[in-house]
Amino acid sequence: MTTSLHHPMPRIGRALAAILRVGLVAAAVVAAWWFTRRQPPPAAPAGHQHGAAPAADSAAPVHLSDQDQRRIGVTFAPVVESRLGHNVRIVAQVTFDETRVAAVSPRIEGWVDHLFADFTGREVRAGEPLLTVYAPMVVTTLEEIRLARRLAADVAGGSTDARTQAERLVESGHRRLLAWGIPESEIRRMEEAGDAARDVTLRAPVSGVVLEKNVLAGQRIMPGDALYRIADLSVVWLEGEVFEQDLTAGRVGQEVVAEFQALPGVQRTGRITYVYPTLNPETRTGRVRVALSNPGLTLKPGMFATIRFTTPSTQAVLSVPRSAVLSTGARNLVFLKRADGMFTPTDVVPGRQTEDRIEILKGLTAGDTVVASATFLVDAESNLGTLLGGMGDMPGMDLTAPGARSAPEPKDGGMNDMPGMDMSQPSESTGHGNPRMPATDSGTKAGHTGHRE
Repeated sequence: MTTSLHHPMPRIGRALAAILRVGLVAAAVVAAWWFTRRQPPPAAPAGHQHGAAPAADSAAPVHLSDQDQRRIGVTFAPVVESRLGHNVRIVAQVTFDETRVAAVSPRIEGWVDHLFADFTGREVRAGEPLLTVYAPMVVTTLEEIRLARRLAADVAGGSTDARTQAERLVESGHRRLLAWGIPESEIRRMEEAGDAARDVTLRAPVSGVVLEKNVLAGQRIMPGDALYRIADLSVVWLEGEVFEQDLTAGRVGQEVVAEFQALPGVQRTGRITYVYPTLNPETRTGRVRVALSNPGLTLKPGMFATIRFTTPSTQAVLSVPRSAVLSTGARNLVFLKRADGMFTPTDVVPGRQTEDRIEILKGLTAGDTVVASATFLVDAESNLGTLLGGMGDMPGMDLTAPGARSAPEPKDGGMNDMPGMDMSQPSESTGHGNPRMPATDSGTKAGHTGHRE
């Protein structure tokens, strides 16, 4: 009995041949890329660049049906000629009215006996006692005044010169007390107290709030020491930064409306009282000041506020709604509605702006109609049309409608041409739909063992 086995060499040879063919094709592709990668692309016909994508700002005229206009919310507005105010909106901060801030600095030397205004933030009224001070100089001067008055009474029936000298002593002591900042009412009180007058009472010069307190009971004070700083908050300032291009709109006397983050819904009206004469070179802004009354002291220094004011125009200008102008950074454009229904992108030069309108210096005429809303969507549609038009002539690109082309028919037996594969018919031996494998010398009919006797 002999056994016949299939020799594997023919199959190995076919596989090596297939690998060799694939390697040759890959080498040819690499060689073609290498020798052509530095060659410039062929010149496109004049007036068009094949495959060149349009720039971001290369909007083209676009046509939208009435249904599409309603779907994306397109509305229109005419270009009108009217007077347009200059609106300015800035951020400001509440601060003290510097003309209503006073310092309490004694002109005498002494020691503090008692504090009435004993904490920062305390509200005081003009003339209210702040502290009492023992001042030896004041006590000595009061004693001299009492002696001079007694002398004047003693020489009342004497010579005129004696009476005059006694009166001069009284007046000299009185002027000295006034020069030390002691008010007339305090001098009279101390004179009436006689020998019991020992302490000098220092009183608040203005009504307001104690911003600073730099004194304690028992402390020695010297002339010029800043014991208190008191601010009258019945009127406050708003100071804000205005950009350089808006400084001409801020004039002294200009009425403004102020809103505050801490007081929602509250508006205060005031006027610009001062425009600073210098410009900040770092922020390119100038400072303006607004004075506001402060009933109830509801406005606190340090609060933030928003100031709005409008300067009316002296002459009529062309304007459109602010939503009609689309700024791309490199250009400002509007979509002009033509008589044939096309929307044409038009470059414009914008000017001053208000809350709802913008001045057009160049690019439009009175009576034109522009897209007032959904401008961004119209621009996207316009740029999409430009993009498709630019790519339509690229080699290998077909941007027609999907139903305009028929799908290619698949080849019979997609993998049938691969070496060693035959997928044209189902297998005759298994009946399971598997591809028929190449027959070998060892193949036998069903029921045989594969050995031949």
